[in-house]
Formats: sequence, structure tokens, C-alpha cells
Amino acid sequence: MMMAKRFLSAFLVASMLFTGSMQSVQAAMIGTDQVAASTISAQGEQDRAKIVSMLSRDEVQSELVKRGIDPAEAKSRVAALSDEEASHLATQLDRAPAGGGIIGAIVLVFFVLLLTDILGFTKIFPFTRSVR
Repeated sequence: MMMAKRFLSAFLVASMLFTGSMQSVQAAMIGTDQVAASTISAQGEQDRAKIVSMLSRDEVQSELVKRGIDPAEAKSRVAALSDEEASHLATQLDRAPAGGGIIGAIVLVFFVLLLTDILGFTKIFPFTRSVR
């Protein structure tokens, strides 16, 4: 009988010690906006990768250098684009005709960089003034 009481006491002490280390788990419904945001973010990353691959081409880099734009800076600016801006730019790159569209794409990148320079997000071109 005494042995049973000791065993029961040791079991209760061990049980109380382990219940303190148990973690509670909470589950909640995932909202549609959260799923859509993660999908948009993944699409934005794909669009940025497409733009960076376009900027990595030799002829595009030579045109950027001719226009006074550092290709590395252009790539970092693409990384800073919002998902909507990246999607818009990637769509325009897809619609551009092959060959002659490269110049149009470069001009588009130039205007995006110029716009972000004017808005004060970056300082690439020395001839712009920030509105901030």
C-alpha cells in the first residue's frame, strides 16, 4: 500500500511538471486577403526575376551604360519596385516586339528610374530634384 502511494505521488508530481511545459496551440481561419497577398507577392517575385533577366542581357546593359545608368543600380531599383509596378513593367516587356522592343523597354526602365528619382525614393540622376 505504501509503495502504491509513493508511485501515485511520483506520478502526480511528474504529471504536474510536464503539464507546465506543454504549449497551447491555436488555430484560426486564413482570410482570403492573406492568401491573395501571398499569391501576389509570389507573382511579384516572378515579375522581378523576369525584369532582372532582361536587364542582364548584354545589349540591354550596353544601352543602359550609353544612357548613363549603372546596370547594378537598375537591378537594385527593380528589386525595390512594388508588386504592382513589377507586374506592369513585366507585362509591358512581354508585349514589346522582339528586337526593336528592347529600346522601348530600356526607355521604360529609364522613365521608371526617373520617376522614382523625382519622387525622392532614390538619387541616381544628378539632373533631377526630389519633390520631398
